Amino acid sequence: MSMPLALEPKSPITRRRTAAARCAVAAAAALARVSPYRLHRVLTLLGRRARPATGPEALAARTAVVSVSVRCAGSGCLQRSIATVLLCRLSGSWPSWCTGVLTSPFRAHAWVEVDGVAIGEGDMPPFRKIMEIPAGGREGAAP
Repeated sequence: MSMPLALEPKSPITRRRTAAARCAVAAAAALARVSPYRLHRVLTLLGRRARPATGPEALAARTAVVSVSVRCAGSGCLQRSIATVLLCRLSGSWPSWCTGVLTSPFRAHAWVEVDGVAIGEGDMPPFRKIMEIPAGGREGAAP
C-alpha cells in the first residue's frame, strides 16, 4: 500500500548547525539498523544526566535534521527521531524518544516529545507507546 508523502520544507541553518545535524543524521542511520534492544540500551545510556529539552530546542533540532536529510524529511521517522535526540544531546538536553504502533491498520512510528506533546508531528493519530526514553535515561514504556 502506498501513501502520499510530501517532504517537509527546509529551513536556513548555520554552517555549524548543518555540520552537527549531518553528524547526527549519519550516527542515526547506523543506530537505526541495530536491534530494538541495542537501540534502547544505547539511547538510554546517551540520555543519562541530560536535562529535559524544551519544546523550542527539540523543534530546532528536528528542523535542522530535516533540513540536511531528504530521508529524514520524508518517511524516515526512526532515523529522524534518533537524529533529533542526538542533536539535542550535543547541546546537553534530551527530549523523550518514543516509538509506538497503531493496530488497525497496522502502522509503526517513532517521534520525540516534550511534556507529552509530539514535536513537529502535526496531527498525529493516537499511537500506543511501546518504548519511551525520557530525559535522564530512565527506561520507560507504555503503561
